[in-house]
Amino acid sequence: MEFSSTEPDERRENHCQGNSESVRTRDGRYLHTMVLPGPRNRSVTVVFEAGAAASRSGWALVQPAVGNWARAVVYDRSGLGRSAVDAQPRTLRRMADDLGDVLDHFGPGPFVLVGHSAGGPIVRAAAAARPERIAGVVLVDPTDEAADLLFSRMFRLMERVAIAANMVLARTKLMPRLYKSMTDALPDDARRDMELEGFTVTMVRTHASQAETFIDDLYKFRADPPALGGIPVTVISGARTGSGMNATVRAAANASHEYRAAQSPQGRHVIAERSGHYVPITDPEIIAQEIHRLVDGTQES
Repeated sequence: MEFSSTEPDERRENHCQGNSESVRTRDGRYLHTMVLPGPRNRSVTVVFEAGAAASRSGWALVQPAVGNWARAVVYDRSGLGRSAVDAQPRTLRRMADDLGDVLDHFGPGPFVLVGHSAGGPIVRAAAAARPERIAGVVLVDPTDEAADLLFSRMFRLMERVAIAANMVLARTKLMPRLYKSMTDALPDDARRDMELEGFTVTMVRTHASQAETFIDDLYKFRADPPALGGIPVTVISGARTGSGMNATVRAAANASHEYRAAQSPQGRHVIAERSGHYVPITDPEIIAQEIHRLVDGTQES
């Protein structure tokens, strides 16, 4: 399902994630966003970036809380959710440029960027492109180049197998059953959105397109990481295994998160004790608290 209208979706006026708004990219594609306007006296805009195959709906337990004290924007990357498919390769740079176009639309800032999983490197790249408008970054169980295992043959093989399996599940309409515990945790309107939009063949194809270059692009960060300067960075790690992460993988991931936080002069590493990889579902209040801390710091400065 693809959407390219610039008109807001009137049916969603009372949606927990706000009103729909289309953003046009520099090359003419349309990205679907949903916006909670926040209080009028707050200048900060918080923009959420989802994981590799995820849509805006995965933030439905975090964004409404943030919308109480800041403008809060979620969006679907091209080929996910309600955003138009991209005919070009979905490189990390291209995805970061799309996020930059979203920020331009809602500018001039300041912005706090929040990225989950594979959204973490996208957020970092977009922040480094225009650091003067970024007030803070929150990385939620992010994919990080400091974890050596990401570049192993086994990891690449497992990713290819997972994408192939998901294609079968999407074509047979069985994928929602695997993620029922996740969708059941969401507010009803976001749950319906995810069930309708989140488990499609188009989603799997988009994930496959992203995966073609993502790990190689991420490897380049080792020699030339996005320069965030003095931007405050909070990294939130899940504490538990699961979702394809055994004890070894979890330990390596959390070590890379600790390293990433240490690279910021105002870095902070937080452990979500109740969570595995899907912290936005199992510990949304921790994410909201860390965003709130950065927003409050911006308002006071």
